[in-house]
Amino acid sequence: MSQSEIRQKIAALVKITSIILILGAIGLELANIFGILNTNNTPNIFTLILGIARFALIAHFLEGIMAAIYAGSKSQLPLQYGIYTFFVGTIGLVELFKQENRHQTPI
Repeated sequence: MSQSEIRQKIAALVKITSIILILGAIGLELANIFGILNTNNTPNIFTLILGIARFALIAHFLEGIMAAIYAGSKSQLPLQYGIYTFFVGTIGLVELFKQENRHQTPI
């Protein structure tokens, strides 16, 4: 197995993990909002977890915005690539900046 094949497998694993964790962070935030609206107190253990989840969501959101801005210059659809990068994170930006100016889909 060559180094490029190993890198591709690791990148795929990181992408899948990132999607699962971001969806989990969104779910935690929605559960927290639901709890606040129903006047239920959030257990203290979730405060740290929610802080980490919020940091990850904000970081991925900013990466998605950056990808959407630069996607047009790389012949990509800005909204599609922004959403893709939001879910996969930095790997989406790395893929975007490695691309030559040709039309490819990120998925």
